[in-house]
Amino acid sequence: MLYTRLNHLPHARLGVVVAKRFAPRAVTRNTIKRVTRELFRVTGLPAIDCVVRLAKPVNSKDGPATTAKLKAALRVELTRLFAAQAKLAASPPPHRSP
Repeated sequence: MLYTRLNHLPHARLGVVVAKRFAPRAVTRNTIKRVTRELFRVTGLPAIDCVVRLAKPVNSKDGPATTAKLKAALRVELTRLFAAQAKLAASPPPHRSP
């Protein structure tokens, strides 16, 4: 999930919340945070505050801690979320008549 709010700074800011109940291994949580920060850095968002929060479990303790499949899925979802925000900021505000 991505939560956003306009800020009054010249740059965007990021917060990442990865709960232990959704990603039980520290390696997995760190991978999620690393991929999120990487995509945030290269996306070039406007002056907004973003909080990315994991909304459902990504893996369990039974399988591998991180996989290429997990990283690819993260990149796809985060790219979609960040692109939607960049597109929203690029569009002109709606015209309001008095």
